[in-house]
Amino acid sequence: LRAQTIPSDSKGGCPVAAATFASWFETGVPAQDGVVKPADSVNFPNIPNCSFYEWSQQMFLWLTSPAPSRYGGGSRIFNSPTFFDVSPPDSNGQRTFSQHEPGFIKFFRVRTAKAGPHNLPVIFDKRHRAFEVQRPKVSAAGNPIVLNRLNREVEVTRVAVAPNKTVTFFDKANKPIRSPKLLQVPQVRGPETIQPIVRPAAVRRIPTAQMFLIDRRAIFVDLTGHLIEPEEGQAGTDAALMSQGKSLVYFATMVNDVYTYFLTGNKNNAFSPAFTTFPTTQAHLTKIVNFAATKNVTFPDPNALAIEIKTAWVEASTLPNASDYITAQATVPSYNTSNSAQWVPNGTKNVSLALISVHVVGSTLGHPEMIWATFEHFGTAPDATYSYTSTTGVKTVNQTTAGTWLLSATNSNGDFNCMHMTVDLTNGNINAVQPPGNCNPPVPGTVSPSDTRRDNPWGMPGNSTSSNTQVISIHNTAQVPGNDIRNKYFMTGATWTPFGVPPTGNNGVGTNILANSALETYTQFMNCFGCHQGNMLGDPGGIGLSHIYGPLKPLF
Repeated sequence: LRAQTIPSDSKGGCPVAAATFASWFETGVPAQDGVVKPADSVNFPNIPNCSFYEWSQQMFLWLTSPAPSRYGGGSRIFNSPTFFDVSPPDSNGQRTFSQHEPGFIKFFRVRTAKAGPHNLPVIFDKRHRAFEVQRPKVSAAGNPIVLNRLNREVEVTRVAVAPNKTVTFFDKANKPIRSPKLLQVPQVRGPETIQPIVRPAAVRRIPTAQMFLIDRRAIFVDLTGHLIEPEEGQAGTDAALMSQGKSLVYFATMVNDVYTYFLTGNKNNAFSPAFTTFPTTQAHLTKIVNFAATKNVTFPDPNALAIEIKTAWVEASTLPNASDYITAQATVPSYNTSNSAQWVPNGTKNVSLALISVHVVGSTLGHPEMIWATFEHFGTAPDATYSYTSTTGVKTVNQTTAGTWLLSATNSNGDFNCMHMTVDLTNGNINAVQPPGNCNPPVPGTVSPSDTRRDNPWGMPGNSTSSNTQVISIHNTAQVPGNDIRNKYFMTGATWTPFGVPPTGNNGVGTNILANSALETYTQFMNCFGCHQGNMLGDPGGIGLSHIYGPLKPLF
């Protein structure tokens, strides 16, 4: 039983005209394995909402097209030498570019929960309010530290929560700590680098919390010492994800050649005046093209402008239908799994990975904040109930978990989106955690698969009939002929800001509750711009619009 289908009888919305769809292909004729051109970001029509969704769909089909020889090899355009892998942060918080080797992706990490606007993990309480989570200061013995009523630091060895939700901290003598106060922990930032500064928009402030892990159960407390009751299933921060086939979910970030030379030229003071936003015009592009020419580099598709993609993958060997996925060879972390409650890194391994999800982000004319779109493979996760407009009127598609899913058990009744394990970013260990509420893993306290659901199937609440229809109609009118592997993936939405104004966290439009089931599993109530806001390029500490721009070192 195929786990997921998309209604084929949508009416209205944003259908792609047949002539327009044909114009996307280099030959002018849609064909299986046909090469698609990138959307022309320099001449983007900027007509809400349909042109944004068309741009997103065309960009995905371009990125995943078979790579022509002019791209330097590689099975797909995004996996050719015109794209660059972005490394994880090093010990100084800095990242590096590495030009793609055809067919091989270098920098993979275990997927962890997305960070907030200050590069801190995010949780939601039961009222869907977001909190950025700091780790508390810890002692040499590894115990968290708070201040007592005399403002002296005291180690915490136990935390108790009373029925009225008050929190009591206990010291090493098992005595209650009177009038405790949490220590504000400075955010760890990478070394400062010289870059242009732009005044950010008014950024929505997200309150801060701290997490105390007691017997593998996380307790969240705000800075006044009050308990935060997290949304069902949030057992901690930096959550890892595992497929039903027992593969960890890995992710990698990549950028195109225009992005790479734009950043390199900007940070090397090659442009005057320096850019304070991502490129959006022909004049901007000409500067970048001319700079690349000084290094004897020519872009095959300059009008794509700056493109960043974030991808999620599982080990292909764990899939019953790996041939239905785009695959790539990669090096990923390996683990000693003898302890089911804690997996410990023990090196790396070379594997074939299957692509399950993609974020496509790019700048266009009039939109320096970029368009943010996301795509998933069919059968990744079940949808919550939604409605759309069909040829016979409004229809409701009810939630179902029948069939085989990558991130959910067949016929699961929930609970959904419950964390089973987190990654300790200090040592790479994967630690089992006990989810709160009614979330109970099949074997509690083990590194194990969970059941994932896409709560807002088309990037908006399920009853957003008109918006849902727009995205569904794009899918139905942009199918590549034949058994093209790109048809195994579908767009769930895209978001941007009105007139390209700086994001504030509250001003996203389009499908503005957009979340990917593999990349934002546990943060599905937050819009992309809830985390990507502030400096219109990005700060060295990994905050701002782009979380990679600031920490990235120039290519040369």
